[in-house]
Amino acid sequence: METLPFGSTGHRSSRILFGAAALWAVDDDEAERVIDRLLEEGVNHIDVAASYGPSEDRLKRPLARHRDAFFLATKTGERGYAEARDQIRHSLERMGTNHVDLIQLHNLVKPDEWERALGDDGALRACVEARDEGLVRFIGVTGHGRMAAEMHRRSLERFAFDSVLTPYNHTMMALPEYAASFEALLALAAERGVAVQTIKAVARRRWENFRERDRNTWYEPFREPADIERAVHWALARPGIFVNTASDLRILWPTIEAARSFSGAPDEAAMQEAEARLGVTTLFAPGLDDVRPDALGRRP
Repeated sequence: METLPFGSTGHRSSRILFGAAALWAVDDDEAERVIDRLLEEGVNHIDVAASYGPSEDRLKRPLARHRDAFFLATKTGERGYAEARDQIRHSLERMGTNHVDLIQLHNLVKPDEWERALGDDGALRACVEARDEGLVRFIGVTGHGRMAAEMHRRSLERFAFDSVLTPYNHTMMALPEYAASFEALLALAAERGVAVQTIKAVARRRWENFRERDRNTWYEPFREPADIERAVHWALARPGIFVNTASDLRILWPTIEAARSFSGAPDEAAMQEAEARLGVTTLFAPGLDDVRPDALGRRP
């Protein structure tokens, strides 16, 4: 598994980062098997969140054996200081660790929430305090939707975040406004040594009937290994970025296999042909809400 410097943190992370929301629906024994196999595959970075159901709890047993093997990131969705302070400490308790490597402000894209979280009595203050106390090492910000990249640029102008996380796939980058904001964010991140994580690489479209979904993702993902490989290769072809895995274990291993076989970007004509054949549409576009259809505090 290829590794790259994770921004200016001093850690070399695998280009595929494990999205631990995939542990939502498994038991402790299965979670341990997943973590053990990730180590065998060369994945050394775990990304979870307080709102991912029992996912933080599922990490407690494997981290007791492997804490030093992973760069561990979690997220707080709280916007106020006191609430975020308490949630950060609760996350540490749930995972049985005395620190995380990265705490992230979760899905910080709405202007009113942004102002509150980055204000004097906001969640960012709790993150900085936790860093000063040695409970976290680095601080990042994440986001969904068309405004994520632009809001992250604003965030980096306000505070020296160590990482950002934003959507990146072929259909999102076909939206001129989003593509421009993503490129601007990437340039600023490179200038300041900020790690760039990306999500939704394997997204096919929104569920046509959400009640009939058969995957643990809020969007319909690609299913066939060849389609997953094509999408992952397209994302990995962008130098310097990381690709976070989706919240379904049935997609995890084909994603890792795709990373192992990566040698370059797919042909543009092949991307367009596949998208037309599979009915691929962007998750976030004018006329679609930038918030996913189920609440952020529920199944991811």
